[in-house]
Amino acid sequence: MVDVIIAGGGPAGMTAALYLRRNGKSALVIEKNGFGGQITHSPKVENIPGFASLSGNEFAEKMLDQILAQGAEIEIDTVVSVEDLGEIKRVTTEEGNVFEAKAVILATGVKHRMLGLPGEEDLVGDGISFCAVCDGDFYAGRKVCMAGGGNSALQEAILLSEKCSEVVMLQDLPYFTGEEALQKILFARPNVKAMTGVKVTGLVTKAGELIGVQVSQEGKTPETIDCDGLFVAIGLIPENEAYRDLADLNDWGYFDSDESCTTKTPGIFAAGDCRSKSVRQVVTACADGAAAALSAIRYINSL
Repeated sequence: MVDVIIAGGGPAGMTAALYLRRNGKSALVIEKNGFGGQITHSPKVENIPGFASLSGNEFAEKMLDQILAQGAEIEIDTVVSVEDLGEIKRVTTEEGNVFEAKAVILATGVKHRMLGLPGEEDLVGDGISFCAVCDGDFYAGRKVCMAGGGNSALQEAILLSEKCSEVVMLQDLPYFTGEEALQKILFARPNVKAMTGVKVTGLVTKAGELIGVQVSQEGKTPETIDCDGLFVAIGLIPENEAYRDLADLNDWGYFDSDESCTTKTPGIFAAGDCRSKSVRQVVTACADGAAAALSAIRYINSL
């Protein structure tokens, strides 16, 4: 048995492991895919304090090396259930492994909602992006498209309009759903074009590089919009349903936890993008990891 099991090896999960080990608690991080989470999709990151520039993969590798050097344990597997047995928590994985701990930190992250187009996965991080702050500089002086019409899409597009030669907004509804104030700011800019009632139906590539998107509009012939990049902001998908009995979820499926990262179940904590919050960036995920670890330490010390 370990002191704390962490479900998820993104920035939140790995920061939690770091803080646990620095405070003398044993930690096991169980990650289902690859360590680093969403940040690994970014080929160049310039908004992490202390690093002028590095790739998401480099950042993830540095974090992994750091927690391993501190003595954290890791396991590549998928957590499928967490049971609250009082002072013991039991974690079961997809491969049938069973682990026990005094506390569990749920750092399950989120996944970006995709358009569901052929070849889309292959272009993520190399033509298709989800983060203007992370990747906008790659498209400075170039034309990009933005799929989405809510607040996130509008905010991302405002940032892109300050760097890109042209930003084409593609909204599948007849209107934009984001705040009116954001729309006024964005659509007042001369390099922003708005298209409503259009659906992105295809990706146009040449030699493996994105050179345009195909859009369809009811009653009209499909057309191709030339662009150098496609930003997608059509929502995030938390994968928290399996833990509903342990932690309250809000209307969107995120863990309904405050900055202490505690849940309704003593000894169960939530950290990172899977938690209800207004800002989802790598630095806020790391902050959650630290807060969750310190809360877990206080809980264990109180047993």
